[in-house]
Amino acid sequence: MPDSIPVIDLFAGPGGLGEGFASLRTPGGDPVFRIGLSIEMDESAHRTLELRAFYRQFSDEERPPDYYTYVAQAMPSSASREALFHAHPEEAAKARQEAWHHTLSKATRKKATDAAREALDGAEVWVLVGGPPCQAYSLVGRSRRANDEEFIKDEKHTLYLHYLQIIEDLRPPIFVMENVKGILSATLGADNTFSKVRKDLESAGPGYRVVPFVEHQNGARGEIPSDFVIRAEEFGVPQARHRVILLGLRCDASFEEPERMIPRSERVTVESVLHDLPRLRSRLSGRGGGPKDSPDAWLKALADTLPKLKSEDPGVRASAADAIDAARAAQLAGEGLVKSGPPPEELAEWYGRDKRLDLPLNHESRSHRQEDVQRYLFCAAYAAVKGLSPKLDQFPHQLEPDHRNIGEGKFVDRFRVQLAGQPATTVTSHISKDGHYYIHYDPSQCRSLSVREAARLQTFPDDYFFEGTRTQQYHQVGNAVPPFLARQLASVVAQTLGRESRSG
Repeated sequence: MPDSIPVIDLFAGPGGLGEGFASLRTPGGDPVFRIGLSIEMDESAHRTLELRAFYRQFSDEERPPDYYTYVAQAMPSSASREALFHAHPEEAAKARQEAWHHTLSKATRKKATDAAREALDGAEVWVLVGGPPCQAYSLVGRSRRANDEEFIKDEKHTLYLHYLQIIEDLRPPIFVMENVKGILSATLGADNTFSKVRKDLESAGPGYRVVPFVEHQNGARGEIPSDFVIRAEEFGVPQARHRVILLGLRCDASFEEPERMIPRSERVTVESVLHDLPRLRSRLSGRGGGPKDSPDAWLKALADTLPKLKSEDPGVRASAADAIDAARAAQLAGEGLVKSGPPPEELAEWYGRDKRLDLPLNHESRSHRQEDVQRYLFCAAYAAVKGLSPKLDQFPHQLEPDHRNIGEGKFVDRFRVQLAGQPATTVTSHISKDGHYYIHYDPSQCRSLSVREAARLQTFPDDYFFEGTRTQQYHQVGNAVPPFLARQLASVVAQTLGRESRSG
């Protein structure tokens, strides 16, 4: 059996791309790829990355009980982490060697390339993956800039140059680079950013062919920039996430362009991947003079919503009333789980690979203002009846937010329900700031999505634990590459390298 192919992961975030590659197996169950080195500059994301590297050091049968004790805590302390690592020094040392907390810059690049060479240990066949930070490419990010000169001064738009230089230094046989769709329309002065990036990559080192992972309906495979866009919802990810992903093949290597592209699949809905998680009630924050949180205060806040819906569609009022009854019944019965069937078969297996977990990780509700809890109840009830999320100009007057420009421009979608019967909207790092764009479809829960629910929409396995504060956890999830999509990318790379892999 050939050795696993090493992967070097730059700008790794919490490890979505790396997880996809590390999870791919041969027909016999052996790993096709292994993470040699992953580099991340954000401290909390690095802690997540390092813990996942530690997790992978053990087989399913050998994983120690104290690991599960550690992740059962909502936010473990540094001391408990040190105790876990101290109890398993060999595995901890390997995890620390694999996952680097390191900022790539001109001054530190040599250190990174030296570490990559050490991790590769002379391997001639290996893969470089990564997604340079892309805030400056994003459509929202560019809209906030006053002019092109400000954009050009933003160092984030040239961070790919570090990725490019490492390609020059290490000459990987294959690389995978991910970025936001906004890179296609971004400009750098008078130049189109995507065209410049592609030209730079193709001329790096011995030269590369840069090809897409997907075949578009017209059969095109790289003739125009949009050929490189992957729409994640078309490939089994329960989220409308559109990203540019490039596959680079070194010209002097004997690789043919992959014949087997990523196959499209049925769209997966929000409800199908969230409905088997434990239900949570929203909590009251007490901000703005609202009541302190308690089950009774929360139920009263829900009941106080009904008089504000007098002018609403009767179906919406009935949906809200039913939700309040369901919430009250669940509270009285101490109900813990909503059992209505597992996610789609392949995703159910993907999420639930670790059979030793007995509770969902990172699954706690945020606290919300009383007024927002009532708005969430209305929005989710409205969506349940009408199949769409209400705009602000469709809100009952008594639930309208108190700010200017209500119902205009970007405020129209200030509150957005993730519709049960559709893929989610894009999970972004903005979810770390507030939950208004990510309201749970179940009116009886009246809350925004938990970190675990956002992670499921991003297709992180349920055993993937996110470190840091809850805000940091949300930020990591929103910035990641969906691992289930990354595994499909890995299967194309494996085929290109002549390695067999299994789909499940």
